[in-house]
Amino acid sequence: MTGTMKPIGQVEGNALIDLFGRDKAIIGVVHLAPLPGAPRYSGEAIETVYQRGLDDARAYLAGGCDAVIIENHGDIPFSKPDDIGPETSAYMAVVSDRIRRELHRPIGINVLANAAIPALAIASAAGAGFVRVNQWANAYIANEGFIEGEAARAMRYRARLNAHGIRIFADAHVKHGAHAIVADRPVGEQVKDLVFFDADVVIATGQRTGHAADLDYISMIKQAAGLPTLVGSGVTPENSNDILSVADGVIIASSLKYDGVWWNAVDPLRVTNFVAGIRR
Repeated sequence: MTGTMKPIGQVEGNALIDLFGRDKAIIGVVHLAPLPGAPRYSGEAIETVYQRGLDDARAYLAGGCDAVIIENHGDIPFSKPDDIGPETSAYMAVVSDRIRRELHRPIGINVLANAAIPALAIASAAGAGFVRVNQWANAYIANEGFIEGEAARAMRYRARLNAHGIRIFADAHVKHGAHAIVADRPVGEQVKDLVFFDADVVIATGQRTGHAADLDYISMIKQAAGLPTLVGSGVTPENSNDILSVADGVIIASSLKYDGVWWNAVDPLRVTNFVAGIRR
């Protein structure tokens, strides 16, 4: 018997392989239409919202993506975590469960903005395998104002649900915000905080939705993390193979939508061509 122990809380294995059976994973984002309670919801039947989400998920997965993340991206402007109503979790749980049951593929949940506890509740109810959390550790100034890391509250909530199998995909230096609060610490050090707080996968992004991250920046984050690292913005057919020469997978949406616009429906032909180009 030796005195060497694995780090406290560290999960053995590779989360991407455990969830998807491969690294170099391709994950499509289902941008849900505005949900009841959100400013842009115009009163259409909730079944219409559900069907739009299901159609987009079907297009991603039929085209060869490994998984989808279901996200309330239509609920602009986004609320801070404690201001998100229970109706958001209820509607997202229903559509997420329908997607998983019909398509029998891994799903993830992201509740904007930074609502890790609702995301875990939805994931537990709908049988999702992972959640994405944009600010897992530390703090920053986002469009929504001051946003704090959710790791401590979220991990205790996950333990109360006995949902330890739900993996944490955590953004590093996430888009749509300023990180000057912790600017006295290098980005690489902030990435290590995600690992220390038990993230399973790290996500690198550019400055905004659709903005590509620099390859050297992605490489720095991956090296600092020592965990599977995804790129979560700005992925296109033109840059995807370069990105995947560095990263372990991609999260993609905008460039697979009709006309390349994030709020449009997913274009099945774009998905098929994108996946085929990568798998070659």
